[in-house]
Amino acid sequence: MLVTNRFVVEEDVAANFTQRAHAALAALAARPGYQRGQLLRALDDPRHWCLVTEWESVGTYRRALSAFDVKVHSIPLLAESLDEPSAYEPLASAEPNGEVVAAVSDRAAEPWR
Repeated sequence: MLVTNRFVVEEDVAANFTQRAHAALAALAARPGYQRGQLLRALDDPRHWCLVTEWESVGTYRRALSAFDVKVHSIPLLAESLDEPSAYEPLASAEPNGEVVAAVSDRAAEPWR
């Protein structure tokens, strides 16, 4: 499962935001089911940031959100993200030079092709 949280951060508070985002990412990374994560900044507009994390499942992500360190370090930051959908399930994947492999959705009976 992929979680994307997008932020618009003014440059005068970017250093503070970065410090808080590092703490949030560390708290999330310590939770079971966490697979990887990144803090990203847009090349074309340095006010736009994204915190992307990947999780073993929806359940591990939701359980992570209830952990004390996540409540202290991550939830306040995530609450500042843009109000838009943030959790995505993978429906297709492809390795370099590989074929596209469709997955079955948790929300629909048929694989997306």
